[in-house]
Amino acid sequence: MTSSRLLWACRYSQKHVLKTAINPSLGFRGLASKVPPKSLPPNVPKIVVNRQSLNIFAVLLATTMCGAVGGYSIAQSTGTPAPSIPAAQAPKYGTAKDFELAIKELQEALPRDGGVSTDPAELISHGQSSYHQYNGASPSVVVYPENTEDVVKIVKIANKYRMPVVPYGGASSLEGQLGGHSGGSICVDMSEMDEIIEIHESDADLVCQPGAGWMTINETLRSKGIPLFFPIDPGPSATIGGMISTGCSGTNAVRYGTAKGEWFLNVTVVLPSGEVIKTRRRSRKSSAGFDLTKLFIGAEGTLGIITEVTLRLAPVLPTTVATVQFPNVGAAAEAVRQAINVSGVGASIQCVELVDDKFMAALNKFGSSKRKYLEKDGLFFKFQGHSDAALKEVAKIVKAVCEKNGGTGFRLANGPVEADAMWSDRKNALNIGRSLLPGAESWSTDVCVPVSKLPELVYETKKDIAQAEIPSILVGHAGDGNFHALLLYKTEEELDVAKIVADRLVKRALELDGTCTGEHGVGVSKKKYLVEELGPGAVQLMKQIKRTIDPLGLFNPGKLYPD
Repeated sequence: MTSSRLLWACRYSQKHVLKTAINPSLGFRGLASKVPPKSLPPNVPKIVVNRQSLNIFAVLLATTMCGAVGGYSIAQSTGTPAPSIPAAQAPKYGTAKDFELAIKELQEALPRDGGVSTDPAELISHGQSSYHQYNGASPSVVVYPENTEDVVKIVKIANKYRMPVVPYGGASSLEGQLGGHSGGSICVDMSEMDEIIEIHESDADLVCQPGAGWMTINETLRSKGIPLFFPIDPGPSATIGGMISTGCSGTNAVRYGTAKGEWFLNVTVVLPSGEVIKTRRRSRKSSAGFDLTKLFIGAEGTLGIITEVTLRLAPVLPTTVATVQFPNVGAAAEAVRQAINVSGVGASIQCVELVDDKFMAALNKFGSSKRKYLEKDGLFFKFQGHSDAALKEVAKIVKAVCEKNGGTGFRLANGPVEADAMWSDRKNALNIGRSLLPGAESWSTDVCVPVSKLPELVYETKKDIAQAEIPSILVGHAGDGNFHALLLYKTEEELDVAKIVADRLVKRALELDGTCTGEHGVGVSKKKYLVEELGPGAVQLMKQIKRTIDPLGLFNPGKLYPD
């Protein structure tokens, strides 16, 4: 470790140890603090989630909604303490013998060739991912259901033998959501459930299975000549089930919102009891009771396995792409704020992406389009409009705003082919960034803050990374305050430094009234921050909802909920 990096790490450690010593109540703000573990009450009987238990859940959900409507800051409230959840034993799972019997029954329940696998290589590949460093244990068995009935069979066998169940989608999650349980588990790979079941062009919606990829859906609509698309656009390999489970978004969020908006009309879910529910009908809106669809958005497979989805579609509009560079991220962010607020222009900005100078340098060297860009902090814009003339007019106004804020080299794509190539340069940021340091591993993380706080967050993070002497790139969705850091390392020492940088990034975001995760979900790596972000009452309520729906604790254990 270099002397400057050592000094940086020591200062970090001293600062956080001192914080804890002065005020132990700071919880996760102190490095050594912990939240007391809570789990199931002892001797919990095997419970089927029936109408009564769902009524209990409804009361809990209403409590959450009332808090949201009241507009109170839960994490900072000082009123009556939230009722505590009794401390209890951890969930009791089956024995090794139980799991052997479970696998045998799974093979009988899914007798088709390839329906059940215990191949060692397949087990290993389903317990880890090259996208993150939170690899869990390999599952005991991988199953490939083809329909809802198959999933019901799997879940009932899991209940019978108390075997943990981990849903598996496109394997592109970044926070460790897909790892198996250390004592053994069933990995439910949804890749065979990838059918687009119905397309309702006149209603602008579509019904599909969870294994369908968002890119495949859009390619299918395009090939059929249907002028609609699904606008939520995370990583290219993401599937609809995984997108719902992590509550994802993407570059289109500034114009179309996130998975937690109104893009998923309903979901069919197999609950941990084996019961099947559908959260609502296909109508565009409904005020019939609670919005149960949203309960499963961001639940990371801990409350049920999604087997069918109805999603909304948006009209396809002509688009084009532009890039521009700035002297610093502050100037770029201010240009974004001004451009979005120009009357008649903000609605025409479909995407606006912030990139740092390190990314632009990597793009010049490794980008597939082979275009050359100024190696400075910059923005990628995607404009939408009803005609080429409208697109050019919006670009002209945005260019003027950028130049007013120090922007240079404004470049508008010369037609759709060049626009697609330029946008591909931004969408491939993860792979481009990894190319910076051949043979290195990568740590990818994201946070989100109010848009006005983004320049401060990015500036402080860039300074932190420079002092830590670790290769990295920063990219972000400047229109909604969300940005990503990709940290590269080769040694355990460098990994430790990357962890410190990532931890400081999250804490900085929370101090700016932001979130520890803008679109990657919680998984394993971010759950330690939930109490600080949401407050103990909200986290306890989440755990109580989990225990009501999954009393045996079988579904994706160890994820999302703080220990």
